[in-house]
Amino acid sequence: MAQLPPIYDLMVLLVTSVEDERRARILADVEQMIADAGGKVELKQDWGVRRLAFEIAHLGDADYHLLQFSGPPALVETLSYNLKIADGVLRHRIIKVTPGTPPPPEPTLQEAPAVEAEPVAVAPAAEA
Repeated sequence: MAQLPPIYDLMVLLVTSVEDERRARILADVEQMIADAGGKVELKQDWGVRRLAFEIAHLGDADYHLLQFSGPPALVETLSYNLKIADGVLRHRIIKVTPGTPPPPEPTLQEAPAVEAEPVAVAPAAEA
């Protein structure tokens, strides 16, 4: 029986101040590297712009993207190296998905909590 190539999760955090075209080019380059190595993108999810738990390089938010792909183990090193030196990539993480792992959650839109404005008491104008 032929062994299936391992599945990997790639989470990429892109700098939000970089142009949309540059961020799209980074993701397209990642997909092209996977295809060139004989791999296959199994799943792509755009999680949108989210707040970071703590600032990284003086940035408070990032554009999150999740890609699940299959491919040879050498591809992981190549992707990791290229993402480390790419301008516009804040952080990335590649992990091997073990069999039986549940699928990733569907991305949800982060909505700002509704804050109701409290009525402001206005002092009567003083007469001169």
